Formats: sequence, structure tokens, C-alpha cells
Amino acid sequence: MGIESTATTATDRDAVRAGSLQAWAVAVRPRSLPVAISPVMVGAAFGHARTASLDWIAAALVLGAALLMQLVTNMQNDVGYTVRGGDSSGTRTGLPRATANGWLTVRHVRAGIVVAALVAAALGMALVAWRGWPVLAIGAASLIAALAYMGGPRPIAYTPFGELTVFVFFGLVAVMGTDWVLSGSVGAATVVASVALGSIAAAALAVNNHRDIAHDRLVGRRTFAVSYGQAASEGLYTLLLLAPFALLPLIAHLAGRAALLLPLLLLPVAWQLRRDFMRGPRGVAMNDLLFRTFRLELWFAALLAAGALLGRASP
Repeated sequence: MGIESTATTATDRDAVRAGSLQAWAVAVRPRSLPVAISPVMVGAAFGHARTASLDWIAAALVLGAALLMQLVTNMQNDVGYTVRGGDSSGTRTGLPRATANGWLTVRHVRAGIVVAALVAAALGMALVAWRGWPVLAIGAASLIAALAYMGGPRPIAYTPFGELTVFVFFGLVAVMGTDWVLSGSVGAATVVASVALGSIAAAALAVNNHRDIAHDRLVGRRTFAVSYGQAASEGLYTLLLLAPFALLPLIAHLAGRAALLLPLLLLPVAWQLRRDFMRGPRGVAMNDLLFRTFRLELWFAALLAAGALLGRASP
């Protein structure tokens, strides 16, 4: 949630034309979408492996709703930060925001939020017809969290609970919710897998907040990194990044599939990410770490899903 991911750099900022597709790309931040795709991929794969069935239309609806929730979060983050004057200090090292740079108006981005939320609601109502009213509760909670991340009188982004919110909604809710909507139940392996996916998603936000410690302190954002300091922030990233690999043996045991250990192939990649986070340059250079963490989550999810689908898992 609220993770900056657009690849626009300082050298091409002047090339962004107001109201253009490139300007909208800055607002919706497509490179953050792995945090929405990954949990749906894993939840669907685990449900199918356990029940030997998958409704592809329902799966497409779930994925569409998840992607739209991420877009709502990103647009709300762009607008909310601008309205609160978060860019006014001139000390940000993050990537540009469309509304702060005048490429899109606040009114237009808010209209985009409404459209995305309405389409997500329409997809959600189709899933309600498929699985029942609990889907409505999941969707409503997800939408409220998306809007509250940088909206309302006390945005989540201004508290130490940003990483926790991402962990819950892009891990627990997304993975287990997908499994339940598609299969009608939630397997024990799915529960642990949801913790693993949420952890990596939260690690991406931890990079974002660690990079911006100095700026966030100036503008009054009390993120985890600001509240507890650089050393604690480094420890949090290490925990969030490596804990999913420690959970893989339990996931494989619960599902009865050794193939679910496949993501261990990525452990050297995660360890290098941690080394670069601890020892690498700060500021703008950390944006590459953010993108690499996104890619790690997507590959972790793909290998975990592949491991589940290599054979039918036990209940």
C-alpha cells in the first residue's frame, strides 16, 4: 500500500506531459502491482491443489478486484500526500508524484479513484453472488484500508502501522481470501503461505519508509522507521525478507508437497538484497532495492504456486 514504484527519474520529469498516459502511470504506479498479483496467484494455486478444481472466471474476478484495490491505494497515496503538503520540504528522495508535479489535478485523480472503486465493487458483487456475503465484508475492509492509508484525519501512512497493514491485506486477507472464494475453504498450508507473502509485501514498504526517514520526520510522518530508528528499520526489513524462507518447510509439511520448497532457490537473492539494504547507498539509490523486492515477491509467489501445482496437495 502506498509503495512508490514508477520508473520516472529526475532526468525525464520535464518530459511528462500533463494529463498524459505517462502522467497516469506515475499516479497508478504499475510496478507495484506484484503485491496484488502474487497473493492471488498463491491463493488460487493452493486452493486448486487441495480441491482439484478452479473456476477461472471467479479467479479472474478476484485478480481484477485485487489489482483495482492496489490502483486505488496508489492514487489515494499520490493525492493524499500532495494535499497534506508532503512534497513541500523539498527533501524527498522518493520517486515523483503526479499531482505534486502538476501532471494531474487532484480532482482528476480523485475521479480515477472513484471509477476504480466502482469497478472493483462491481467485480465484488459478482463474487458475492458466487460465494456469498462474506465476500462483501472482505471487499469493504480492503477498500477502507486502501483509502485510509493516506486518507482521513489520521492516515495509516503517518503511523508506525504501514507495514502491518500491508502484511494483513496483501498477505493474510489476499491469500486466504482468494483460496476461500475459489475453493470454499482455507487450507492450513494456505494460512502459513499468507504469512510468507504478506511478509515480503511489507518488506517492500519497509524499503520505502527506510529510504525516506529524514524527509518523513520533517513532514510529521511517524512511520516505523521514524518512530524506532534506523537500526530497528534494518532489523524489520531483515525479518520480513527472510522469515518467508524459514516458513517454507512448514508450508511443505502441511501441504504434503516437497515441491513447495522451490522458493528456497531464491534465498541467495534475498540475502543479497539484505546485504545491499544494510550496506548500500541511501536516498534515491534505494529505489532499485524497492523494485528488486517487488520482483522477489513475484518470483517467490510463482515458485510457490508452481510447487503447489506439481501435484495435488493434501487437505
